[in-house]
Amino acid sequence: MPKLKPCGCGGTRNSRIIRLTNVITEADFDYGDEDYEDWLIDMRNDGKRYGELLKVVIPRPKPDHHLTPTPGVGKIFFEYADSDAASRARSAFHERPFELKIVVAEYYPENMYAQGRMPEFAG
Repeated sequence: MPKLKPCGCGGTRNSRIIRLTNVITEADFDYGDEDYEDWLIDMRNDGKRYGELLKVVIPRPKPDHHLTPTPGVGKIFFEYADSDAASRARSAFHERPFELKIVVAEYYPENMYAQGRMPEFAG
């Protein structure tokens, strides 16, 4: 088994989880459920091009998010069936231009994702 290599986000290159930043902002959630569903559909369609995509998670702000920030808001998480698909997705998404921003795609620790822990690397 190859040695796991750490990444800047705390995940490893063998992770099945990819986290995107610089794609969605808290303001994008102000438009309601229909727009949120459109985001999910678009991200699923884009993500499944790289392999078997099990799940897309886009954390939404809580109703009182102006008082208490919601962990993970502004991030998009892709869960793939295997690390090879995740690696292809990470390579394809990383540094892709999106609405005047540059997307950052990082491996995310599988154990933290499984526990729903998304604020640790929220930077």
